[in-house]
Amino acid sequence: MKRIFSMLLIGCFALKSFGQQKPNIIYILVDDMGYGDVGVFFQNERMKSADRSKPYQITPYLDQMAASGAIFTQQYCNAPVCAPSRGSLLTGTNQGNAHVRNNQFDKALEDNHTVGTVLQQAGYQTMAIGKWGLQGEEKAAPYWPSHPLKRGFDSYYGYIRHMDGHEHYPYEGIYRGKKEVYDNYVDVADGLEKCYTTDLWTAVAKKQIVDHTKGKEADKPFFMYLAYDAPHAVLELPTQDYPKGLGLNGGVQYTGKKGHMINTATGVPDSFVYSEYANATYDHDNNPSTKEVSWPDTYKRYATANRRIDDGVGDILQLLKDLKIDENTLVVFSSDNGAAVESYLPAKYVGFEPTFFSSNATFEGIKRDVLEGGVRMPVLATWPKHIEAGKVIATPSMLSDWMATFADMAGIPAPARTDGVSLLPSMTSKGKQKESLVYIEYEGEGRTPNFKEFDPSHRGQKRGQMQIIRMGDYKGARYDIKSAADDFEIYDIVKDPRELKNLASKSGFEKMQQQMKAAVLQLRRADTEAPRPYDTALIPAAEVSAKVASGVVQQFFEGDFPWVVATDGLKAKKQKISKSISDAKSTKKKGMFLYTGFVKVPTDGKYSFSMKTSSKAFVRFHQANLFDADFGYQAGAELTAEVFLKAGYHPVSVYLLKNSKANETIDIKWKSASQANWKNLEASDLFHSK
Repeated sequence: MKRIFSMLLIGCFALKSFGQQKPNIIYILVDDMGYGDVGVFFQNERMKSADRSKPYQITPYLDQMAASGAIFTQQYCNAPVCAPSRGSLLTGTNQGNAHVRNNQFDKALEDNHTVGTVLQQAGYQTMAIGKWGLQGEEKAAPYWPSHPLKRGFDSYYGYIRHMDGHEHYPYEGIYRGKKEVYDNYVDVADGLEKCYTTDLWTAVAKKQIVDHTKGKEADKPFFMYLAYDAPHAVLELPTQDYPKGLGLNGGVQYTGKKGHMINTATGVPDSFVYSEYANATYDHDNNPSTKEVSWPDTYKRYATANRRIDDGVGDILQLLKDLKIDENTLVVFSSDNGAAVESYLPAKYVGFEPTFFSSNATFEGIKRDVLEGGVRMPVLATWPKHIEAGKVIATPSMLSDWMATFADMAGIPAPARTDGVSLLPSMTSKGKQKESLVYIEYEGEGRTPNFKEFDPSHRGQKRGQMQIIRMGDYKGARYDIKSAADDFEIYDIVKDPRELKNLASKSGFEKMQQQMKAAVLQLRRADTEAPRPYDTALIPAAEVSAKVASGVVQQFFEGDFPWVVATDGLKAKKQKISKSISDAKSTKKKGMFLYTGFVKVPTDGKYSFSMKTSSKAFVRFHQANLFDADFGYQAGAELTAEVFLKAGYHPVSVYLLKNSKANETIDIKWKSASQANWKNLEASDLFHSK
């Protein structure tokens, strides 16, 4: 309790802005919904065009959510497929430092800080509902190594395995076979006859919100991670229309009765299509003189799946109003990646193509592409009286920024390993928004679809190893990368969102090309389980224009910190120039030391580093994670790493937690490939800008 109180004091700058009680947080994540599938982002434009050759969907509740809050028009997922995207969201790390990369479905989420553990520490009740897919080894079922209950969540209800989320009727298993649904560690699928998962997750979410609000821990704020498994994979239909009314006394309800677990577990599974779509027709040949034809059933199904999510979101938002907690609850809505070509329906159905509804808006590319259509997300946020109604946030950001944002809301510093930044200034117009690092790396199979709606330069484009990085309004992109020397295509993504005018060869962009090539090496760590062709490329040194002097800047941040913290929003109690990174003897108070400066690398080559500490620590080289001796670290354990470096000055940041009155020590050594013995980082190696 003492630690929580200390963190409340540290975070008082945030809490004073939001009132006495910490806000509740609900993060809603859907699977494979495109940027353009939401009315306010693009479908409403199709509707208003009155062009009968352009079918459209409606999302009235998501549109209301946008009208009451903010839309993010330039937020990116961290990877164009679900597992790495979700892993980065939950850990606040981009793909340059992430543990789950590429198509590593069901890989164990690392045992480290998550959104759940951070908010638990801040006094939140944490709940996860729906699709997980990051649980680890199957032989450990049902106590998987990274079950949500082992990654910061107090409760879990949903599909634990990635593939289970491909079927939306777990009991019947109509198209993909029966699935298991876990209530914490217990499979409860046996009682879920006729339960359509979108309705089931919504009903469970509503029940848990009500139980919490009216329960013994109602004074605690709650965080809910609600991950729908739709519209992805098999395009199944609900059993019936959405129940009348919404919120506390209407909409979907959890009954708890086996065989009738929710109030929509009636009728015929996979049968209901919304009336707006059931008899919908369109001008299929773009010829008004010919008779219109019905939408293919595949697209009626897709539109219904999205409309059902829309109803669920509206139901939850109304519940918050009914419980009178809406003004103290932030609700965020997003997809995990762009719309795909997957439907998993029998051969009699036409295949699904996201171009039918322009599901990815005017962007080119789909899921598994790093073209904007694969990575630009339809993100909404509502928080009455804190976020201005109708706000448009156009600054670039990523899903991994939400970790820092939620920590900021909770009045607790984010862990130092977090790559994201708080988006609260953008949402609330209070404070200065720090620039987000937008970076993606991914190895994708296949090619971009050969859709006629795509520019010829993108049709059939081989994916392979891909990267993107944003620098202001400019996006750098590489495909089928063979080496670190490969050039980036460069686009003014604000003026050219379809990525049609490659500026890389234009005069004036030579410097940006080199900056991009350097940045993507400086911000990442190689991962042997997701090898890249640039893993052993020499990392460029920093451009140091000012004069440098021996020693590093030592800052001390006072506080009883629960982990090694990011220093955004914190003010240093002391600052001086230190000749070494070796000890922390300057104070008996609890807090954290931060050493920043440069390591002078004498020659090009491979360098080995080692570190051990009596406390907890975190070390970054440039923006890459070099050593993580924080979560679960055993004092005195030696960590080692290899880095390929160009000669010159390389920025280093060393965070050292001081959680006792005793002196804390940290020992960092290094050597080149030609050296047999380790040497301490000392004054001759360390510099700071004068």
